[in-house]
This record gives sequence, structure tokens and C-alpha cells, in this order.
Amino acid sequence: MEPDVVIVVGVSGTGKTTVATGISTRMGWTFAEGDAFHPQANVDKMRAGVPLTDEDRAPWLRRIGDWISEQVAEGESCVVTCSALKRDYRDVLREGRPQVRFLHLHDDMELIAARMAARKDHFMPPTLLPSQFATLQMLGPDEPGVVVTVRDDVPTVIRNSMTALGLTPPDPAGEEVLA
Repeated sequence: MEPDVVIVVGVSGTGKTTVATGISTRMGWTFAEGDAFHPQANVDKMRAGVPLTDEDRAPWLRRIGDWISEQVAEGESCVVTCSALKRDYRDVLREGRPQVRFLHLHDDMELIAARMAARKDHFMPPTLLPSQFATLQMLGPDEPGVVVTVRDDVPTVIRNSMTALGLTPPDPAGEEVLA
């Protein structure tokens, strides 16, 4: 059976890590936090409130793609987070990786800004959210994936995401993980 790969995408503050962790736990898949693949220079720029350029993102996207390829080569299904706001970025992530599907978590800027303002210890400041929305290109109809709203509570968003992706956990008792 071919490994499954889900890349959870969207602007900062949509809950990518929370949802990806929930899917990983329910499905028993390997999880990676896309932010961990950023070179320190990128983190420093974002922490200083400076938006990244396409040139800044290129090595980061390649690192994530390489990690996905390693997982697939090992026969491991996986879920990874990555903002992947532009189609070009998503194309890099799925190039030569037909198993990749995107889960685009989305909602309006006001809701997401409020969530970002409430979180602690994250290098991405809420001041960069408008630039992320300006950059955002929604999934195209020819891109493999689904869009799910983040307006609901976390367990509901995880369930809605898994349903939209057609994922059924191997252990139905895993629903307790979402409580």
C-alpha cells in the first residue's frame, strides 16, 4: 500500500500544528512541524516582523520536500505543516510526489488575528498576518486537497479535516484523543 502524505497549509494562526498533530495521532502517522525546517535566518526575519521572500522560502520548501520523500521511501505515511501560501510553493512540495494532498485550513483574518494575539511563544508576530493574506492563493481545482474552515472547536476541525480527506483512523477508539 502506497504511503499517504498530507500537508496542512494556510496562514499563520489557523491551527496547522494542532490539526496535523491530531491527524498524526489518530492515524498513527509520522508528524513534522514545517517551521522546524526553516533556516535560522528565516526565523530571525519573521521574529523581526520582516516577511520572507520567495528566495528565503526556496531552501525551506526543498527541505520539507526532501523530508516527505524520505518518509515515502521508507513506506511511512506522514503529515507535515507548511504555510505553502502560493501555488508555486505547493508545486515544489508535490513535485515528483503523487501521494501528496493538501489540507488548507482557512477562515477570515479577524478570527485568525484574534487567535494569533492570544498565543504565546511563537516567532510569527500578528503584524505579518496581512502580508500572509495578501500572498495567499487558495487551492486551485486541479490541486489535490481540500479546504476546511477553522471556525469550529479543535476536535470538530480535526474531524472535519479527516472526513474531507477521507481518512479513517485504524483504531476507532482513537476518537477519545480528540476529547
